[in-house]
Amino acid sequence: MNNTADVIIIGGGIHGASLAFHLAQRGVSALVLEQRFIAAEATGRSSGLVRMHYDLALESQLAWLSFQYFRDWQARVGGECGFTRTGFLKIVPRHYEEQLRANVLMQQEIGISSQIVTAAEVQEIAPYIQCADFNVAAFEPDSGYADPSATTMSLINAARDKGARLVQDCRVTGIDTADGKVRGVSTTQGNFAAPAVVNAAGAWAAEVGRLAGLELPVRVWKHDTIFVRHPRSLDDHLTIIDDTNAMYFRPETGGLTLIGLEDGNPIGESPADFSDHVAPGFADKAVDRLCLRIPLMEQGSFHSAHGGIDGITPDQRAIMGQAGPDGFYLVCGFSGTGFKIGPAVGLCMAELITDGQAKTVDITPFALARFAEGKELVGEHAYDDIWR
Repeated sequence: MNNTADVIIIGGGIHGASLAFHLAQRGVSALVLEQRFIAAEATGRSSGLVRMHYDLALESQLAWLSFQYFRDWQARVGGECGFTRTGFLKIVPRHYEEQLRANVLMQQEIGISSQIVTAAEVQEIAPYIQCADFNVAAFEPDSGYADPSATTMSLINAARDKGARLVQDCRVTGIDTADGKVRGVSTTQGNFAAPAVVNAAGAWAAEVGRLAGLELPVRVWKHDTIFVRHPRSLDDHLTIIDDTNAMYFRPETGGLTLIGLEDGNPIGESPADFSDHVAPGFADKAVDRLCLRIPLMEQGSFHSAHGGIDGITPDQRAIMGQAGPDGFYLVCGFSGTGFKIGPAVGLCMAELITDGQAKTVDITPFALARFAEGKELVGEHAYDDIWR
């Protein structure tokens, strides 16, 4: 086995795979070390929404760039990502209407196809939606969802075609440094040498950070989702984030709907204690809320449920950049919203590592130092925290 590389990436989720792909495109030797298998944890259990509505312009920029990858996946990456255009609707409580309008304007200035629609217009677009509790919503006609596992696997395959390597069932046990610089890592499959090491370890990011002498403000966040079967009277529906009812949902192949809730997600558990069983009562709560927005779903039926984990930060925004020993990089803490921006994040991190700065989108505000400096990221026209 060749135990040397230009860059070692710890973690085989969407961000590790995307970074490997973009580094390989630049002729940089990338080695991905995954403790289980590709997309085994947060990515494989992601809900896979592909939308661009954020209250922070930087995140909308990353989502817009990533959307162009999802839309043109075969030409840009190859393989399959499973992107399905459904149309996306963002519903907020009435007291956030001003912020909603301002965020849509911000997104339009970026180039995103987003618009404000009235409740009456929503009723025309989607007659199955109950619209009595909001006046306006944000609508992205081109958005939808993708298959997180297929997306990640095609990125890894494309990276390997260009020279990247992957070692699975390989847990990192140490970060090797000398004179304040990264030299490589020690693992359950031996030692690997590289002048750059990237922490893309998701829910395990804090543990990996400690190996490099860093205390990262990344805690484990658990998130449950369920699938229900559509009633026969409802063929399909939009992808929707419904902040009024603290939930999101999207269609899934096979006549299913995926539902997740924005509140009640446990934070602070050990990743070693993770169970993919959903919390007691979660399924009933999720179904009840779904039926508030789409009453026809009362005629549906339960299909299945599972849980997932990710790393969450105090401001619920990612950490990206160099920190700790020279050559140690962070791309973690995505707080449950990292999948849809994965392609752009990989590109920007590749630019940072190879050129010294990200040029496509300036990711400097995502640096770890923001927490110590009291510069936590807040949307220009902020809503509540996504998870509460």
